[in-house]
Amino acid sequence: MRKEASLSGHRQENVYLAIQAVRQAGSFSIQLLCRIAGIPRSSYYKWLNHNPSARETENKELTEVMMSLYEKAEGTFGYRRLTLHMRRHTQKTINRKRVQHLMKIKGIQSVIRRKKKKYEHSTPQQVAENLLNRKFQAEAPNQKWVTDVTEFKYGNGQKAYLSAILDLHDKTIISYVLGHSNNNPLVFKTLKLALQAAPGSKPMLHSDRGFQYTSLYFKQMLDEAKMTQSMSRVGRCIDNGPMESFWGTLKCEKYYLHKYQTFGQLKQDIEDYIHFYNYERLQAKLNGLSPMEFRTKAA
Repeated sequence: MRKEASLSGHRQENVYLAIQAVRQAGSFSIQLLCRIAGIPRSSYYKWLNHNPSARETENKELTEVMMSLYEKAEGTFGYRRLTLHMRRHTQKTINRKRVQHLMKIKGIQSVIRRKKKKYEHSTPQQVAENLLNRKFQAEAPNQKWVTDVTEFKYGNGQKAYLSAILDLHDKTIISYVLGHSNNNPLVFKTLKLALQAAPGSKPMLHSDRGFQYTSLYFKQMLDEAKMTQSMSRVGRCIDNGPMESFWGTLKCEKYYLHKYQTFGQLKQDIEDYIHFYNYERLQAKLNGLSPMEFRTKAA
């Protein structure tokens, strides 16, 4: 009942604000405007002379912070992630329900996630067992990596492909490559960049059974780096759940919000988002830190 009353009060305040704006812009009387709005004139004057409480003032300040963060994230943050960022921004302990309530008042919500397309897999040259076995936690950086390739469209039906490697310890994107073709060089380069970013590491690398990962040369690269290979079972996307989750996050929080005419525009947005994801996007499962903050703390 209290929430309903609060929301009703907010709608009523919008009526008062509208009356105030019309009155300041024209020569209409308060009496006429209140009659049109169906409210007592005394109620309007009571609102006009009202001194906001400390709680109301704080809510107004929090709402401004919330809307700034919401707009920066292009409407993709829900109340949980907004709460994390608002706590960081204000250095205050803010309850999730309070943020959820303020979002309802402002009429905002996070975007809805789209369904993932299904892809057919080719006959593999070699396969590996599912050694990861959905154990998605790692005690330290560079123990367990997951990788995959996803598709984007731009221009007049043109396609681009993003290959990336994610560390399960801190969810950091270790390396990524965006290319015009879903081919072996795309994946091989991603692995080379990851090994350059984390020299001397010998993690388990988990993937699906895509043709790049089942190729003999890819297996040779892993053997030379003394890495262990793990693969999802056939038709079990959840075996590579963290990588699938990142693709969904990237597409919902950036890609689906825009129309890209050129490869360059798409590339710039992906680069910007991955930097934002690694360094600025706070995660509750990482104790309210960004992936790179969590990774640096572990190091």
